[in-house]
This record gives sequence, C-alpha cells and structure tokens, in this order.
Amino acid sequence: MEKLREQLLKGKAVVSKRFMEIYLPMRQFFYNLIHPEYSAVTDVYVLMFLADTVDFIIIVFGFWAFGKHSAADITSSLSEDQVPGPFLVMVLIQFGTMVVDRALYLRKSVTGKVIFQVLLVFGIHFWMFFILPGVTDKRFQENTVAQMWYFVKCLYFGLSAYQIRCGYPTRVLGNFLTKSHNYVNLFLFQGFRLVPFLTELRAVMDWVWTDTSLSLSSWICVEDIYAHIFILKCWRESEKRYPQPRGQKKKKVVKYGMGGMIIVLLICIVWFPLLFMSLVKSVAGAVNPPLDVSFEITLAGFQPIFTMSAQQKQLQIVTADEYKTLLSNYDSDDALQWLEGYLAEDLIIADLKGNSNSLWTISPPSRSNLIDMLGTEEEFPITVSWFVQRYTSLTLSIHQVCMYVTMVLEDIFPCFIRAPSDSDAKSMLDITLTLERDSDVKDQVQEWWIVNQTKQGPLKNKEIKTGLELYVFSDKVSPPSLGFLAGYGIMGLYASVVLVIGKFVREFFSETGELDLEEDMYAKLIFLYRSPETMIKWTREKTQ
Repeated sequence: MEKLREQLLKGKAVVSKRFMEIYLPMRQFFYNLIHPEYSAVTDVYVLMFLADTVDFIIIVFGFWAFGKHSAADITSSLSEDQVPGPFLVMVLIQFGTMVVDRALYLRKSVTGKVIFQVLLVFGIHFWMFFILPGVTDKRFQENTVAQMWYFVKCLYFGLSAYQIRCGYPTRVLGNFLTKSHNYVNLFLFQGFRLVPFLTELRAVMDWVWTDTSLSLSSWICVEDIYAHIFILKCWRESEKRYPQPRGQKKKKVVKYGMGGMIIVLLICIVWFPLLFMSLVKSVAGAVNPPLDVSFEITLAGFQPIFTMSAQQKQLQIVTADEYKTLLSNYDSDDALQWLEGYLAEDLIIADLKGNSNSLWTISPPSRSNLIDMLGTEEEFPITVSWFVQRYTSLTLSIHQVCMYVTMVLEDIFPCFIRAPSDSDAKSMLDITLTLERDSDVKDQVQEWWIVNQTKQGPLKNKEIKTGLELYVFSDKVSPPSLGFLAGYGIMGLYASVVLVIGKFVREFFSETGELDLEEDMYAKLIFLYRSPETMIKWTREKTQ
C-alpha cells in the first residue's frame, strides 16, 4: 500500500507539473496581450463593422447556400409573407455580434474582446466545417457562398486580433464620416441619417455603454447638434474651396449640373409610377395564356341551358402571320388601336364545341312557366357568362341582353374578350340556339342545346362549323421579381412612393416647425441689425 500511495503522489505531481507548464505560458500570453508594456493604440472598428456588414448582406442574398434545399429563395419567401426560421436565426446572430462588438468598442474592454474573439473563432469554425456540411449535404469546398462568407469573416478576425494587440483608443466617440469636411463625407453622412432607426440605435447604444451624466434625451440632443454643426462646417468648407465673388451670378456648370440633376430627379419621381407600370408589362411583362375558357348561357332565372369549356388542345395558338391577317381584316381606327396593343403571343383562340356539356334538366312546372314567358310579348332576359382562368387570375364577365327570343340571338356572343385586366368584349356576334331531343332511351327523353355562331371568325376561311370561337387576348403580367412592386398598382405607387418622397422633399425646402426657435432667431436678427458692431464681430473671418 505504501508503494501504491507513493506512485499516486508521484503521478499527481507529474500531472500538476505538466498542467502548470501548459497553463502558465498561456496565462502569461493572454496577460501580456491584454496588458502590453508598450501599445500603439489604433482604431480599426470601422473596418470590422464593414466586414460584418458584408457578411450580413451575403447572408440575406445568399441564404439559399446555407440551407438544405439549395433552390430556396429568400426574396420569394418574403414576398409570400413567410420568414424561414434558420434565416431569421442567422440574421439575428449576425446582428447580435455586431451589437456586442459595438458595446466592447465603447467600453474599451480588451478582456471582453479577447473572450468574444475566442468564442467566435471556435463557434464559427465548428459551424462552418462540421454543422453546415451536414445541413446542406455539401462539402465546404463545393459551397461558394459559404467560402465568400468565411473569407470576409477571416478578414474580420485579422482586424479584431490587430485591435486586441494594439488596444482600444482612449476616445472612441464620433462618427467616422465626420472626420473630414467635404462633399463626399457630407452626402454619405446624410445618407447614414436617412436610414430608419439607425441614427437613433447608434445614439442609444453610445449612451448605454458610455460613462456620462447626461440623460438620454440630452444625449440625443447633443448628437443632433453635432450633426447640424458638421453639416454647416461642410458647407462653409465648400464655400472656402469654391469661393463665389460678391455680386457675380452662378456659373452655368453649377446651375445646370446641380439644378438640372435635381430637376431630372424630381421629374423621374413624379412620373415613375406611370413609366414603371407601362414598361413592367409591355417590355418586361410575361405572357400568361389562359388555362381554361368556359362559356355559359342562362335563360332568365332558370338553370343554364348551355355550358362548354375549352382546354389544352382546344386553345389554339396564333402565329405572327395569322395575327397580321387579323389586323388587315379591320379598317376601323378603334378596332386597330385596340388590337395593336397586343402581340400574336397574347392571343389564344378557344374552340368551344356546339353541343352543351350537360343535358337540359328542367322540372315540368318550370318548363311550363318558361313556355308561358316565351309566349308573351314582354322582354325576356338572357345572360351570357364567360370565365377565363389563368395561372394567377380568374376573369368573370356577365353580359345580359333583353330581347324577344327567336331562333337567332343577335349581338350576344363576344368574339373578342380581354383577360384579366377587365371584362371588355368587342365585336359581338349572332348565335343560334337549337334544342335537340333523343327519345331512344326507354321511357326517357334527353334534351340538350346546340349553340352555333352564324358566321365564321376573322381568321377562318373555311365553312362554318358547329360551335363557337372565342378570341382571348391575355394582358401581360409583371415578372415575379417585380410583382411585389407592381402589385400596388399606379395609385398605390403614387401613394407609397411619390407622396412619401414628396413629403421629405417638401420638409427639406420648408420650415422645420420649431416655432420657439423661429422667434428666438427673429429676435437675434433684430438685435444684430440694431448692433452693427456685434454683427461685424460674429461674421468676420477668424484669424490665427
């Protein structure tokens, strides 16, 4: 037992010695890293933020590469008001790391940055090389989008390591866009402030993680004053760089360059909805032919006497030469203007058979009532309905005619119809109704109606056959990529684009609504006019 105890003690001593040999150098390494003897303080937070932003964009537009189904498209999912769970998790984690990085930067915590860096390095590499290949069924070498994301993240790791090695600067407040006063910084800063909630989020984070005695409202007020001062300094610097002699009119380059650009921009905003809705369907529109064309005739309030549908082979495609022949058959300006709005690929001829799909079943009392109604001199309503079904739309039109019923119904059959923008019908034709009867069945009488048009269609040069020919002109639909915008319509685009942008433009050129400040500025102006010495003192050029 004594020998065994001695062996255990020796083993314990060896393990402790090996542990200390590994632990002490690592501890000294991290201590020297966090507390360097000499530190060349630097600030690369902006570059780290840009790297995270690029990774964020890659996740948004390349999410399909991080899922199991490579055909998934986040834009189509969002257009259907669906947000994939993995996409939401990835975006929130990426955004959360950016917030944590900002907090460590504001607190100037090198220790926290080291811990955060180690966790990110191990977590991202474990996810990238072990979890992601199992989810996507792709090796890392085969996933180009993941390689791009990993490359940018490696740049971030390098910048973070350099920031840890050099240490955080003492003063970390301020916007990097305000370091220089020129037009580029001015416009970039203005664009930064236009992003919704970005300025407010940055100000609140700065207030939370910065030691200050100011309240949140006072902090935001200081940020707003700082922004206005920066904008004014940019304009003053531009006036110094490009001085304008007193009493000299503006050059044409300035007037037509800046003023002309603003005029073109405002005109484009005003006419954007009309131009977009005109081009999105005529130029970039996709052909959407009908899948089913149905026709129905109803006598008064009774059951339909005729129903017929055309599908697949019964929907005939028109060639370019046949469409030219169709245009040549019409001399009317109204007809040509209506037909020239379409192309041959937009026209489908529905070949509707003359025999009804269903038997005419009517009860004896209703039959007697119908005969009595037809025997009078009163007007008898006949309803003609057509249904055009396409991939994403259904057009239903009802055409009602009041007339004396004879064997021929005049101007009741719509030869040309539009689908699905409206229910217009052109070139109404005559049709004939014939009631057929089959009494071969024992103790049963079967009846059905036959409908024929009285003359041939404009593209048929052969004898008239039984049935109807319906010319369906399909309006083009917007492509799927622009469907989310075209779905608002012209009035929707004007309400959401023109009026909203116009509101901001109007506020830019009008007063800000600060009435108290207006009164103070007016009183200060009067005081300056009454005290020329003060005006000279405040407005003269400052010298060294």
